[in-house]
Amino acid sequence: MNQTRAGYGVLAAGALLAAGTAQAEISTTVTLTSDYNFRGISQTAQDPALQIGVDWAHENGFYLGAWGSNVDFDGGEGAESDSNVEIDLFLGYGGSITEDLGYDLGVTYYAYLPSGDRINYVELYTGLSYGIFSGMVWFAPDYGSSGDSAWYTEANAGVPLPWELSLNLHVGYSFGDYWKDDSDEFYDYSVGIGRSFGNFDFEVKWADGSDNSDYDPLLEGQDVLSSEGQFIFTVSTTFPWGGE
Repeated sequence: MNQTRAGYGVLAAGALLAAGTAQAEISTTVTLTSDYNFRGISQTAQDPALQIGVDWAHENGFYLGAWGSNVDFDGGEGAESDSNVEIDLFLGYGGSITEDLGYDLGVTYYAYLPSGDRINYVELYTGLSYGIFSGMVWFAPDYGSSGDSAWYTEANAGVPLPWELSLNLHVGYSFGDYWKDDSDEFYDYSVGIGRSFGNFDFEVKWADGSDNSDYDPLLEGQDVLSSEGQFIFTVSTTFPWGGE
């Protein structure tokens, strides 16, 4: 799966539980994707992105890390910034209630460079996972430094398929004061097929945020912040590579 900034949460908690006996573990994930699509909206004007994440996880459940990606907001009409780099800093705690039921909560700070102080913001999150299913709730008290709050809820599933494939399903909903004032509350979804080959994870998915169609006309047909549906291809690997 493509672990973009929407994907720390329950996924990170799962990684912690898998770490098992280690007192603490540092990992680095490098991802190349044909588009950085965040909650149904392209962050790179439908162009490729190189993303790097560094995570520190302790067996007691605490974790922290940083994640970065190139972005393209164009700086033109309808865009909030001319930033070309996003850096996320996150801190959280995850654990398990039963063998199948896990929980996670934390906070993320989104920073945009350069001149991103106009849109930097903090978001709180909490989530639950059960088997192949997970759900999360995100809350930003000052979304994009707009002065308005915003919520995002999501449900995800990773369904095992034959030939070591997985069917990755996602649906999310953006709502709150920010979306009421700036546009409309909207749904996004994605459907993807993933498979691992050695140390590399591959996924091709259809991601669609076009329920947010009232926002696209503000950008006069540009690819910047487009929410139209598209196929996205992703490959990632995590270091250190495991041995036999």
